[in-house]
Amino acid sequence: MFIRKTKTRNKSDNETYFTYRLVASERIGKQVRQITLLNLGRQFDLPQSDWQALCARIDALLAGQVGMLAEPEIIETLAQRYAARLIAAQPGAARSDAGHQAPPTPSTAVQASLFPSPAAPSAVYAEVDIASLQLIRPRSVGVEAVGLAAMNWLGIDQILRDLDFNGVQRAAVVGSLIGRMAAPGSELATWRWLRERSALGELLDVDFEAMPLIRLYRTSDLLVRHRDKIETALFSRIQDLFGLPVTVTLYDLTNTYFEGTASGNAKAARGRSKEKRTDCPLVTLGLVLDGSGFVRRSKMFAGNVGEATTLEEMLDGLTAPKGALVIMDAGIATAANVAWLIKHGYRYLVVSRERTRQFDPDQAVGGGENPRINGAG
Repeated sequence: MFIRKTKTRNKSDNETYFTYRLVASERIGKQVRQITLLNLGRQFDLPQSDWQALCARIDALLAGQVGMLAEPEIIETLAQRYAARLIAAQPGAARSDAGHQAPPTPSTAVQASLFPSPAAPSAVYAEVDIASLQLIRPRSVGVEAVGLAAMNWLGIDQILRDLDFNGVQRAAVVGSLIGRMAAPGSELATWRWLRERSALGELLDVDFEAMPLIRLYRTSDLLVRHRDKIETALFSRIQDLFGLPVTVTLYDLTNTYFEGTASGNAKAARGRSKEKRTDCPLVTLGLVLDGSGFVRRSKMFAGNVGEATTLEEMLDGLTAPKGALVIMDAGIATAANVAWLIKHGYRYLVVSRERTRQFDPDQAVGGGENPRINGAG
């Protein structure tokens, strides 16, 4: 086992750079061939003088050998990471005559698909000395497995393929989405969770420890760019899974603030902050939900947008059935918006800002082509 440094040229901009691979030699008959075990990428920066020690430590980990002398921290960390990837890449439980799991060989190392189908488990029994066990690289796996199953049912991988997301981008999307499920936070927090606490990389055969933080930011930009198509495809799949009718129930807006100047964001503007941060530039999020709480459409607006001006844009083209109920608050329920809802066959439920509650039976129960509900309170 050794590390190979290869000079590569980018065809698009003619840039020259080096890539690194973990390679092993394998004899087949009278011939010896070299097989790439792992692609270490172009960010591999371990000094060349330490390459031999790293390869030796990886070999020892795969063979289950305990070293007499401790390796430097950087070598031990990389060796543990690469050995874990090699073990995870094994297609099955190849076993030796002694009944122990054999280390992976170049001929058995394969790439798993992004959403691998679980193999049928086989019953294998062995005696283990409990006192000899060591806890190394503890990672969570439960929420990751549940998240992957849900994403399989929703067909997210195929949706991303149809939008021409490549393998690295799809892996980053999966990591970002499941990271937000398990430990909601920023891209930076998600990146740290993937590298330090989650076994998602082993389930996908993806080395998140080698994935740069900028990859998650760029992936978020891609998701926003294709948001409309993704939301449409996901809601269609949800309808198939749960047999939901096409309807609209709730439309509302909220906003959040930037602590910096956000000079590079065209939508950042001063406005009325829901969090009382009128000293900061804002951005507004609009959300349309169906009767079961699933998202029909989302959209980002400028921080100073007038709430009442967004209704028509958000509901237009949703193909809601005639008589669908729309619930909205007083800031959106202007006379013009109510008239627009009636004109397009929607029912509506709104909150009035009037202190004295009023109820008009003629308005509450409408007949003909424009039935509606008009609440006050």
